[in-house]
Amino acid sequence: MNDHEWPADEFEAHRTHLRGVAYRMLGSMSEADDAVQEAWLRLSRADATGVENLGGWLTTVVARVCLDVLRSRKSRREEPLDANAAEPIAHCSDGSDPEQDALLGDSVGLAMIVVLEMLSPAERVAYVLHDVFDVPFVDIAPVVGRSPAAARQLASRARRRIRGANTVPDADLARRRHVVEAFLAASRGGDFDALLAVLDPNVVLRADDTAVEAGASAETRGAAAVAETFSGRARAARPAMVDGSAGLVWARGGQPRIVFSFTIVSGKIVEINLTADAQRIRKLNVEMMPNARATK
Repeated sequence: MNDHEWPADEFEAHRTHLRGVAYRMLGSMSEADDAVQEAWLRLSRADATGVENLGGWLTTVVARVCLDVLRSRKSRREEPLDANAAEPIAHCSDGSDPEQDALLGDSVGLAMIVVLEMLSPAERVAYVLHDVFDVPFVDIAPVVGRSPAAARQLASRARRRIRGANTVPDADLARRRHVVEAFLAASRGGDFDALLAVLDPNVVLRADDTAVEAGASAETRGAAAVAETFSGRARAARPAMVDGSAGLVWARGGQPRIVFSFTIVSGKIVEINLTADAQRIRKLNVEMMPNARATK
């Protein structure tokens, strides 16, 4: 067998798992795919013949790639990379209920994509690796550059902050579609108050680099600012299913050019992401829906 054949076969066997790890850390399927591809490139350049646990090795590589992405996000927003780095490290448990911890780890799903935004990159990686994928802290420690005890504390701190957030995204697809359609109608009609009604006070609008080059702001925070951005606009946008969730698409020639992804919690939009990069859009599962009712 060719020297490169066995790593490729082994890698494909782990791809689904690695994609799941990256998606839960990054909250973006396209970025998750990029992280998995980077892991493959690192494997192809490395001498992996002596690696006993290739799955564990690849998980560690993907986690490190994701940590770099998360830190880059924080840096672009001009926030500290790790606001809790100076906190003292405790060796004891936080006293939480182990059964509740397990339930939390199993149920994060879309909720984690919303809530993990409040965590530092190191907390986010430690929490996902341990609570979702059961990676031991001794293996997490070198990923986050801490001792096993410090890695344990990162996950514990993340767990407490997640519980305190009390934000569970709406699971009812019809309800989420109604919110997105209300947002679209208010945008088209220039109804500022109606926009405010569907936006969370702390809503965040983010645009990828391609959208920024086209004139969008990289990040806009707060209901009033986001409502001002959309009021009287989005007339050509159409409702769509984006990776199984309610979204909007602006298409030209039948091809999606800008994809609007929404995160909705308790009937309010808490996050909007604009994707205009053609490569990333191709990786999304976009299904155009009938046009929503526009406000006359």
